[in-house]
Amino acid sequence: MAKFPLSTARPVASARRVAARLGLAVALVAIQTAPLWAQSVCLPAPRLLTTTPMGGQAGTQVEIVITGEHLDGAAELLFSDPHLKATPKLDDSGKPVPNRYLIDIAADCPVGVYESRLMTRLGLSSSRVFSVGMLPEVTRQSPNNTLETAMPLEVNSICNAIQAPRSVDHYAFNAVKGQRIVVDVATRTIDSKLDVVLVVADARGRDLFVDRRGGLLDFTVPEDGRYIIKVHDLTFKGGETHFYRLSLREFSAGSPVVRQPGTRRVNSFSWPPEGLPALAASAEVEPNDDVAAVQKITLPCDLTGSFFPAADVDLFQFDAKAGEEWWVEVASERFGLPTDPAVLIQQVTRTGDVETVTDLVEFSDVPSPVKVSSNGYAYDGPFYDVGTADPLGKLTIKADGTYRLRLADLFGGTREDARNVYRLVIRKAQPDFALVAWPLHMELRNGDRNALSKPISLRGGATVALEVIAFRRDGFDGEINLALEGLPEGMSAAGVKIPAGQSRGMVLVSAAENAPRSFGTATFVGRATIGDAAVTRSCRLASVAWPIPDSWGEIPYTRLTADVPVSVGGIDRAPFTLTPKTPLIEAVAGQTIKVPFVHARRTDFSGATMNLRPIGPGFERVAPFDVTLTADGSEATVDLAALKTAPGDYLLAFYGSAVAKYRHQPEQVMAAEEAQKLAQADLDKLTAEVAQADAAVQSAAPADKAAAMQAAADLATKRKAAEAALAALMTRLKQATDAAQPRDIVDIIVSEPVQIRVKPVESK
Repeated sequence: MAKFPLSTARPVASARRVAARLGLAVALVAIQTAPLWAQSVCLPAPRLLTTTPMGGQAGTQVEIVITGEHLDGAAELLFSDPHLKATPKLDDSGKPVPNRYLIDIAADCPVGVYESRLMTRLGLSSSRVFSVGMLPEVTRQSPNNTLETAMPLEVNSICNAIQAPRSVDHYAFNAVKGQRIVVDVATRTIDSKLDVVLVVADARGRDLFVDRRGGLLDFTVPEDGRYIIKVHDLTFKGGETHFYRLSLREFSAGSPVVRQPGTRRVNSFSWPPEGLPALAASAEVEPNDDVAAVQKITLPCDLTGSFFPAADVDLFQFDAKAGEEWWVEVASERFGLPTDPAVLIQQVTRTGDVETVTDLVEFSDVPSPVKVSSNGYAYDGPFYDVGTADPLGKLTIKADGTYRLRLADLFGGTREDARNVYRLVIRKAQPDFALVAWPLHMELRNGDRNALSKPISLRGGATVALEVIAFRRDGFDGEINLALEGLPEGMSAAGVKIPAGQSRGMVLVSAAENAPRSFGTATFVGRATIGDAAVTRSCRLASVAWPIPDSWGEIPYTRLTADVPVSVGGIDRAPFTLTPKTPLIEAVAGQTIKVPFVHARRTDFSGATMNLRPIGPGFERVAPFDVTLTADGSEATVDLAALKTAPGDYLLAFYGSAVAKYRHQPEQVMAAEEAQKLAQADLDKLTAEVAQADAAVQSAAPADKAAAMQAAADLATKRKAAEAALAALMTRLKQATDAAQPRDIVDIIVSEPVQIRVKPVESK
């Protein structure tokens, strides 16, 4: 796989990407705690879907209600930061109230978004964002979809709400003339599916200010009085997945607007470069959009600016000497903005008063180094697009002189939005890399994307593959070794390195068959040598915000997670495990080797064979092979001569898919059967005792008859209760039996890796 090229991709590529990201959902995911058996691809995984409210104020306690899928045995609610702690809400008898938790937010908790997850029978669930702010918060309790029912809000507060379908939410606030008010609605950046339309109206509901792009209105109050905020979805969808946090704040004139915190898109993993200061050293000075007002800079350069007003073109001029090499990078789209920056470098020469400008090089989009889904939902590649519309390229100076940099937004021809900012960095080469990873993509049938929204929650005996992508910066071309460290007991990881000159690698995470129930936060890193220095960089994890049962009905929304959680459920086992017979195979370069695997099959399968494909740099051309699912083992053949494998140490694994006859919680059937046997025995015993008591009533002396009748009545009452208990257990057994019926579910099966040590041919 090629490294990130220094591209000059044309605007149409960015247009396709933005169009895909703006795709509208047409299907609603059902929110429930019962298993969704319609999901036919990949084994059930726990998913936390909603928390209501979606956040809270630092220094307070918040009660939340959760919903999710496959949350059997849910216990602890965990957060990605120790400033937040959850305890189950208890009823008056001291028992936990289902799906309700009390969240204590420390007073010193930083403003931000945090991951919340449940530890369940199957391990850690997927996460849902929980926001923390400093303003007082309320949660809307009653419908407010008319002007008359508008919910009052205080300025400098936050409201949590869920958008109802086919409705417009109304809020009322009072303000005075000249006051600067900012209304900010967080949706997609807190995992909501709401494509928000935001309106500020007068007291009679007449629209004054409207935003349909980003959920932000910044305005000066025209007159003293009452104002109305309207919130609705762009296509008037709604439901539990369409939640939002509305912030109503006052800002002083001229002060910058800081939006509510949110998650970052996947392609932002490549920004900022390591060591870049949080604030730029300088800023653009307007006007600088024509040759008469070009802004002069010196190299190196680090400045901020904005694509404002519409069709803005910023010109920067500098002197450079022959032989110099400079790297030019712009960040804007990676800030989550709808921009497509383009850079044109020109050489400027003068003959008397005549200026001659010669175009030298143009930098535009940096494409993904791996082929992504062509339309956001087809299975011709993963839909995690790590490319960016931001430019990165090398400028080689061939002659002493004056040069001009022309920076424009290819999407900014008609937009008047000063929020579309950029940062321009021109530097000497600082070779480096950034990493991002996600679960391995496979071209399976409908439901494939559900695999990608899963957490790293392993069944005993399972191995999962994480695909790792490197963004190479300023000419760094070296090998990157990958590692996932700090795993819980019973788990292990093997890093398949990213070879020199390539941008794709793998990390394989395995759980032993008897791995105990556990969870933890892993450290995910890549290590390389750059020059004479050993460099370690963190690897971010990408995720899908929502599972998508209908792959044609919704374009996935992807984001980065705050941490790398890993867990083992400790109860379920993987349907099939492929373990190398020996962890190390040594061979001489040019030999043909056999790689034997031992099978552990724990369920039945539809079909007799499974086709396995290779994983591992240098082994991509190993021929796929079929394994018999009922066999005790299999063997792969690797021709080192055909592969031209150089001496060294390598990791090799294989992966494929098979249709498992999955049974959900079969242990519940056994438990219910045992409980029913005991209940039946209790009923039989009580039935015999009732018969004896009835006989005793018949034979009792007159003085003893009342006591005998009371004893018989007491036993009859106990028998009736036993009959009811048995009936309930029979219902429970039927439910458990129905749930445990074998169902065909496609599972991705990855072998544990084997180390291949290739030795050089001995010289004679």
